[in-house]
Amino acid sequence: MLYSDGMDRAISSVSVRIAALLTMTGCAGHSHSHSVRPPEVPATLQVPSGQSPFLEARASGVQIYQCVSRPDAPGAFGWVFQAPEATLINHRGRPIGRHYAGPTWELSDGSRVAGEVVAHDPGPDPTAIPWLLLRAKSASGTGRLSDTQSIQRVRTAGGVAPSAPCSAAAERTLVRVPYSASYVFYR
Repeated sequence: MLYSDGMDRAISSVSVRIAALLTMTGCAGHSHSHSVRPPEVPATLQVPSGQSPFLEARASGVQIYQCVSRPDAPGAFGWVFQAPEATLINHRGRPIGRHYAGPTWELSDGSRVAGEVVAHDPGPDPTAIPWLLLRAKSASGTGRLSDTQSIQRVRTAGGVAPSAPCSAAAERTLVRVPYSASYVFYR
């Protein structure tokens, strides 16, 4: 059937609007959910049975260390971990939140979870921070992280304490060491 030029444009405009709506709601073959597979980890980093992964976020940022006097060795100094500072990025490469002291993960939907380390493993890269298993100690908000039970930190790169000496002259100096890691969240 042939339509007038104006009718063709109207149909085309409606088709574009429907396609946009389907894309926004996840009905056009691009679902909001992304299948997350548990990473291969040592036995010590396995989450409790019955939990399943629901979100994996790549962190890109820094691990912050401070030069401090060692209480166990008068006159000696060392680098002590203070906090992470990182942007959380989804599987599509888009920022979805941040990671900071606590350790805490907070998404742009307002949900937040704080964790505590249960186990660690040096991981495959000796020049990277260790892999971790963390238990959620508190969660807030009504978004995606609100029912988190466990978190794994895997696929780490960088972030280890500085190799430069720490001395009285550098006391209280902060150093920001670049790192990246994947965080897998379980419920």
